[in-house]
Amino acid sequence: MAEKKKPRRTAERILEVTLELFNRFGEPNVSTTLISAELNISPGNLYYHYPAKDELINSLFDRYERALNELLAAADGVRNIEDAWLFFHMLFELIWQYRFLYRDLNDLLSKNRRLETHFQFVLKNKGRAVRSLLDGLDSAGAVRIDGGEATTVATAMVVVLTYWLSYEYVRDPRRALEPESAGAALARGAYHSLSLLLPYLDPESKAHLHTLVGSYADA
Repeated sequence: MAEKKKPRRTAERILEVTLELFNRFGEPNVSTTLISAELNISPGNLYYHYPAKDELINSLFDRYERALNELLAAADGVRNIEDAWLFFHMLFELIWQYRFLYRDLNDLLSKNRRLETHFQFVLKNKGRAVRSLLDGLDSAGAVRIDGGEATTVATAMVVVLTYWLSYEYVRDPRRALEPESAGAALARGAYHSLSLLLPYLDPESKAHLHTLVGSYADA
């Protein structure tokens, strides 16, 4: 007889459902009462695991930050435009998984001191990773960019990474953050991040970037 799967721990299940609700409705619009009702547990049971809503937010952010840091480490190995495209697309996929953080970023930072502090590290780590990616592309000959310009371009790329979903939401509030819109939104974000490199790319890499974007659009 096949061994029965052990039920997921309640605390993990609470986080999964909370993330889904935050992503769907936005964190300010989701109460702990709604979370407990969605889970079909008592508010007391929810309180036992997470005594405050901020603890739910912080736990989800910790999961995001761990996954982000693992992904950012891959920037050191990028040496061509296809790897850069994949890297940025994976970054946007991760941001999409935790999109409530970016959708409600200013509101969250104003209310949560821990998040405010830790998001500074997120920005710095993104900046370091993108600068490492640019250095790798430069050493491989895919781009020609000096140190001062590389720092400026890296900062601009981090800005696009951080606020792209906000732009998509403003552009199309009713559909931008719906799952069926995700693929196109992520591809646009990856392209517009990398488009900042167009003045510096060698002709072959520039042509390949356009091919990658075209192939994704056709798919």
